[in-house]
Amino acid sequence: MKQKQEDNPDRPSMGGKIARYGKVSTTMAGLAARMAGEKYLGLKIGREDHAQDLLAALGHLKGPLMKIGQILATVPEALPPEYARAFQELQSNAPPMGWPFVRRRMKAEWGADWESKFKSFEHESVAAASLGQVHKAVTHKGQDIACKLQYPDMKTAIETDLNQLKVIFSLYEKYDSTISTQHIHTELTARLHEELDYRRESRHCKLYAHILKDEPGVHVPEVIDDLSTDRLLCSTWMDGEKILNFVDAPAEQRNKLALNMFRAWYVPLYYYGIIHGDPHLGNYSVREDDSINLFDFGCVRVFRPEFVGGVIDLYHALMTNDESRAVHAYETWGFDGLNKEQIETLNIWARFLYGPVMEDKVRTIGEVSGGVYGRETAEEVHKRLQKLGGITVPREFVFMDRAALGLGSVFLHLKAEINWYRLFNEMIDGFSVETLRQKQAEALQMFDLPAAS
Repeated sequence: MKQKQEDNPDRPSMGGKIARYGKVSTTMAGLAARMAGEKYLGLKIGREDHAQDLLAALGHLKGPLMKIGQILATVPEALPPEYARAFQELQSNAPPMGWPFVRRRMKAEWGADWESKFKSFEHESVAAASLGQVHKAVTHKGQDIACKLQYPDMKTAIETDLNQLKVIFSLYEKYDSTISTQHIHTELTARLHEELDYRRESRHCKLYAHILKDEPGVHVPEVIDDLSTDRLLCSTWMDGEKILNFVDAPAEQRNKLALNMFRAWYVPLYYYGIIHGDPHLGNYSVREDDSINLFDFGCVRVFRPEFVGGVIDLYHALMTNDESRAVHAYETWGFDGLNKEQIETLNIWARFLYGPVMEDKVRTIGEVSGGVYGRETAEEVHKRLQKLGGITVPREFVFMDRAALGLGSVFLHLKAEINWYRLFNEMIDGFSVETLRQKQAEALQMFDLPAAS
């Protein structure tokens, strides 16, 4: 439907583009100057203070910078630790855009009489994230639904922010070449562009409903196709409480929640080679029976079946100290030309990630060090790799790492104590790359989704 330019919330504003680019690039230029001064002039920049300045400068910009920051905070040593900690503070519950934006967005999607499509549509948003916000509405059939509206001109924001991210990465690699960020940027670019496609997200949602249909502890919303568009996604409303409301609940209840969340993330991975790439606290809620509502399917990563096979190969290699099998796993993931010292160093990080499933006992998932789950181990790995000449992180590794750390952080919040070893081994029992390949292909074809990239 053709709209007048002034009614289109996605019409690029040159002033807005310049303002955003100027604010981001000025901040990055300041970071460049400080890091160069530290490296070449021996100046101490006070990273903690500057990281907070960076956070203050960027934190109110809607769009991908918020999501990029959250992702980078969980990729070991993609940025100096002070900046990673600051970026982790970027909140996904940013202040929402007001009713004038909502009217323009809905008019652009469904015309001037858009309100006639609903029995009611709440003016205040119930949630605001990096790329859009959610409003509750009621259909003429009396069904409560969630309407997710994409913020204006997000394509421009993504291009601007990704260009600036490339600047950040190039600066960091000049300062410290331990981690090559080339594939990290490529992976973030692909996933962020996908998140703008609400039609694709609706197919992801249906895919997850199919994958988890036999999981009584997990619920996925149903897409309302006749009300959804390219930039408006409507789905059934699902009531639930925030997960953090349960951190002081009885141990049995907290463990049940952790078990349901474990299956929500890892049944899709080990049975279909697919993972929800955004394990953020706002993307699930708890129902009255302690089952989990799973939301937001914009960032879904499809892995090569061989990659998932590598995940399991590395587990068995660590359990039996089989170095050749570990090498095979790393090569399957895309790590090339590793020497013995690099393999031993990667194994330190791997033993941290796999640690909870390597001990046949009830235990917590781990401990938090310096406010960030895995930070102490990541810093040790970084120092070792620095001496060995650095390493290139494969694309697929980025979101696998993020999911493991993000979900682990939630288990820490819950103080869950579970026999992770038995849970994991029950899940991978009888695993076959060929079986996974067949199930993945059938599921993706069912919902017209592409194979792994």
